[in-house]
Amino acid sequence: MFSKEELIKIRRELHQIPEIGLKEFKTHDYLIAVLNSLPQEHLEIKTKDTAIIVTVKGKNPRKTIAWRTDIDGLPIKEETGFPFESTHEGFMHACGHDFHMTIALGLIARQLENRSDNNYVFFFQPAEENLSGAEIYYDNGFLKDIEIDEIYALHVAPQLKSNLIGTLKGTLFAGACRFVVTFKGKDGHAAFPHLANDTIVAASSFVQQVQSIISRNVDPMESAVITFGEFNSGTADNIVSGKAVLTGTIRALTYEVNELTKTRMKEMAKGIALSYGCEVDIVLDQKGYIPVVNNTELTSDFIEFCETHSEIEFLEVSETMTAEDFGYLLSKIPGTMFWYGVDSEYGLHHGKFNPDENTLDRAVNSVHDFLKSRDN
Repeated sequence: MFSKEELIKIRRELHQIPEIGLKEFKTHDYLIAVLNSLPQEHLEIKTKDTAIIVTVKGKNPRKTIAWRTDIDGLPIKEETGFPFESTHEGFMHACGHDFHMTIALGLIARQLENRSDNNYVFFFQPAEENLSGAEIYYDNGFLKDIEIDEIYALHVAPQLKSNLIGTLKGTLFAGACRFVVTFKGKDGHAAFPHLANDTIVAASSFVQQVQSIISRNVDPMESAVITFGEFNSGTADNIVSGKAVLTGTIRALTYEVNELTKTRMKEMAKGIALSYGCEVDIVLDQKGYIPVVNNTELTSDFIEFCETHSEIEFLEVSETMTAEDFGYLLSKIPGTMFWYGVDSEYGLHHGKFNPDENTLDRAVNSVHDFLKSRDN
């Protein structure tokens, strides 16, 4: 069992070595070193690339309960000024994955100290932020080959006060689909626009009209959003541009609305291209970022556990348009994800994100008690 001070030390050491998805080499080595320092008699460690699966073998297993933690960092310059700030220039644990990993290590130590009847599996997952490691490592069999009955995960919540737990039954986070739309026309001189196909005009029309998908195709009682993040076109002020590239994301709270929005976007892009005499290419890259849908029965049990334990403060939260590839695992295995309050002045993905380290010990204790309750 790690003390509060030891958990903080682990978090700070992990915080110093953030790495992008599928390149978490130092992080992987650090995690393995900590895991190897624990009693090994009932521990099984399996690795693939930078992914790690740790099994704490039960005394009389009837089922397997899993806990997932993400391990990658973000390409964000840290601005905290902490003495333990990132040593990898231009990268930071600005989404709290250093907290997630530390909590998982604490849970494993606790589980070894007080073994359960059932098997407990801890999945240290790469590439949550950029490539959907959940999808990659489930589909390649690394996780899929384990017969898991239930799976759980948390995400630190800067917007919630320290140690407050929040979740809800059903959809917690939206699905997210990245898109790249490329309009291709014919370059020309600005003095002779009739001899060219102006892709800036075509792309601008698309940006405006595509928002009608939200207002006129999506049920008003449902939720979706289309965001354009980049618009790149043109080479000079007196040349009609023959190419325009748009990138952005679609976010929706249900799989059905997600698919409807993608279908209408493709149809609208083709219509705009036809109207302006252009060609269009549209790439929709969903990966495993489908909506995070909590299992109703297991989430009801989790909420009941939280509400009946006096040391836990629980809040039923609303769904958000935040995306998380844990949704892919929940589409395969019943489980629950929840927020854990860390009361940060700055939000997720911010260079000054500063979660409350004093929550680490409490998080380990609360989650451990819940997981033990699943032994019944």
